[in-house]
Amino acid sequence: MGEYDHLEVQGAEREEALAAIREQIAAWGLAMPPVTPIPLHFGLDRFREVGETEFWVANEAEHGYCGKFLFVLDGQTCPYHHHRVKHETFFVLKGRIRMKVGDDERVMAEGDLLAMPPGTGHSFTGIGPALILEVSMPSTLQDNFFADRRIGDNGVI
Repeated sequence: MGEYDHLEVQGAEREEALAAIREQIAAWGLAMPPVTPIPLHFGLDRFREVGETEFWVANEAEHGYCGKFLFVLDGQTCPYHHHRVKHETFFVLKGRIRMKVGDDERVMAEGDLLAMPPGTGHSFTGIGPALILEVSMPSTLQDNFFADRRIGDNGVI
């Protein structure tokens, strides 16, 4: 068992979640890359409310880039957080999300693009299921700072 396995959905709940996600992606007529999806509940054990599923295409620290797909269910929220180093750009491929950036909220729909500079607090919630492309600097541990201190090690992953 890895150091961060407690952040992921396990067992039958994992299989049910992944089956529902695969069904939705197929209904959209999309194919995902041949990578292992990572359904996260961020250690809160409330996946349908607080979570997301990540499909990591690349995380090339040596070359300075990361690319992943983020899937959220209807009403599911990636919790509010920021990064000290990582700069991200989000592109909504399918569905709609409610994006919170600082104190502002906006609805993003298919085709919408949003850059997220380091230090900027953000979260997003599915308005129906949604698939987002994240292109960013590499994802590294200890650069994810969550407002909810129950996540990770006192809010840090």
